[in-house]
Amino acid sequence: MDTFLAIMAILCGIIGVLGAVVPILPGTMLSFAGMLCAYFIPSTQLTPGKLWLWGIISAIIIILDYILPAYFSKVFGGSKAGITGATIGVFAGMIFMGPLGIILGPFVGAVIGELLNRQQTLDRALIVGFGSLMSFFVGTGMKLIAGGFMMYYIWTDIF
Repeated sequence: MDTFLAIMAILCGIIGVLGAVVPILPGTMLSFAGMLCAYFIPSTQLTPGKLWLWGIISAIIIILDYILPAYFSKVFGGSKAGITGATIGVFAGMIFMGPLGIILGPFVGAVIGELLNRQQTLDRALIVGFGSLMSFFVGTGMKLIAGGFMMYYIWTDIF
């Protein structure tokens, strides 16, 4: 059973890091699942505190992944319509366009929201959309860093 848990921990950790850049994979959740597998190996060095900490960090990252498009739209000068469009775009993109929709949905949603606002030109709407797209890169960076740390803990715990 220990060997099975070790293999699952490493696989979840590796796939979790890959999931940080492949939108269809729930990277942060998989990385944390890998830590859980490593934790249940009797010879583990992982503490409950470390597990709780990374569980909370994982939950925050998952939530931020949905909030960041609207936030970045606002930072780049978006109106409530653009922010709402970016938020709707996250979910609509996931549903209708799959992995590519997670990247393009917030951008398209923010642009459409700004254009429907009637106060924005296409240039201005594209800037707000770009801000929403930047959120994808920030979110991916957060997931890569967290996944990398969790993989480090998994690897050092098992070996």
